[in-house]
Amino acid sequence: MPQTRNPFIHDVSRLMMDAAGIAQGVRREVDGVVRHQMLRLLDGMDLVRREEFDAVREMAIRARDENDRLAERLAELEAKLADKA
Repeated sequence: MPQTRNPFIHDVSRLMMDAAGIAQGVRREVDGVVRHQMLRLLDGMDLVRREEFDAVREMAIRARDENDRLAERLAELEAKLADKA
């Protein structure tokens, strides 16, 4: 059975493909504009970046560990001083 090409269907098909391409382009453009606006909004806020938060968190953990070690050492020294008295 030979295929027949209907010019109307071909034109509608091409029009739909073009519309889909245009819709994708518009979507990318809207995504870009929204992303840009969100970055501007976030930059205007006093937010901490993840890297800075992680660095300060690591410093706090180290400080807490050092504080625990010093508290243990102080308790040992106080115990030795109490034994001498």
